[in-house]
Amino acid sequence: MSTGLPLVTTADRRNRLGRRHRLAPSARAATLGEVADAVVALHATDAATVYLSARARLAEGYGPPAIERALYEDMSVVRLLSMRNTLFAVSAEFAPYVDSSTARAIAAKERRTFLKHLAEDGQGLGADWLAAAETAALDALDARGPLTGSQLSAAVPVLQQKITIGRGKKYEAETGVATRVIRLLAADGRIRRDRPRGSWTSSQFRWRHTQPWPAVPAAEARAEIARRWLRAYGPATEADLKWWTGWTLTDVRKALAAVGPEQVRLDDGGAALVCPGDTGPEPATEPWAALLPGLDPSAMGWADRSFHLDPAHRPALFDYAGNIGPTVWWNGEIVGGWAQRQDGEIVWRLLAAPGRDAEEAIGTEAARLGAWVGDARITPRFRTPLERELVS
Repeated sequence: MSTGLPLVTTADRRNRLGRRHRLAPSARAATLGEVADAVVALHATDAATVYLSARARLAEGYGPPAIERALYEDMSVVRLLSMRNTLFAVSAEFAPYVDSSTARAIAAKERRTFLKHLAEDGQGLGADWLAAAETAALDALDARGPLTGSQLSAAVPVLQQKITIGRGKKYEAETGVATRVIRLLAADGRIRRDRPRGSWTSSQFRWRHTQPWPAVPAAEARAEIARRWLRAYGPATEADLKWWTGWTLTDVRKALAAVGPEQVRLDDGGAALVCPGDTGPEPATEPWAALLPGLDPSAMGWADRSFHLDPAHRPALFDYAGNIGPTVWWNGEIVGGWAQRQDGEIVWRLLAAPGRDAEEAIGTEAARLGAWVGDARITPRFRTPLERELVS
């Protein structure tokens, strides 16, 4: 590697994270759409994550009701099954690119798999039956929606059908079709998640009939995602982008070639990629502390997170499947974890020694989080050793 490459230091990378991910107080966003675009996509597998990730990046006064309006009334941010076959929330302007680059292929694969299961079940169900079931579900949503999955199943008798998966095999199991049909409709963009039953922490979503996203050429869509991702997460590597998107290596390389990234040198002597012209040093922000939820994009944006996470902290902060739990940050580095107890108290523990100023700022941020959450109770979908310990 040439030593003549521009150097982007670990400090630069942490400064970028604080400013570009809207975590420093002076960089906080005015809308949920700005937050989603700043990090490209918000993890949405856990309903509370979208709200808590947004809270850490939004200006004061932007509470859960405003986020709900953005998601379910303005629909300026929408949920899509996309990168790594995972649910993300993205801005409506960006959604067609995510859909065309990633969600279309996932939807096609899901449909092939389900049709295979229908054929193997032996009841004579197939593509015609599935098309009729989907039409009946959409008709019910038009007449009575929005509806939860259980309400939709009750309203559409064909969705109460059961099939056997793996007939004659060790893993043979009888299952209903409603969840699979709803998942296919959502993957195709013909239905979208609406306001859930219960509070903002609930994942029991209602469903609404909508029109699919406008088509964008897949190669163009992947290039746009790669460009935005490099702007938010660069310096980063080809391997980081492949991990984050779940694309094939061929698609990753074609998308990067379309962007034309520049190469930079890192502190450890390795090389990484940035957007064209994005090689300069990043000015420091004011000191900042953040309490981010499990699966927050700032913790999940790279395959290699060593610039902001000491590998020694991984056993406490990750579950067995590699999902990161709630984290405490100081100036672009993960220094601990946090949890909410049943009485509502926000508790946290440092895994590093960032100093007295950091501890005071983290305590202030924990109090701000507790006031924002109010009476809501948050239990992460993916429990980690430290989070469990803090609430025990």
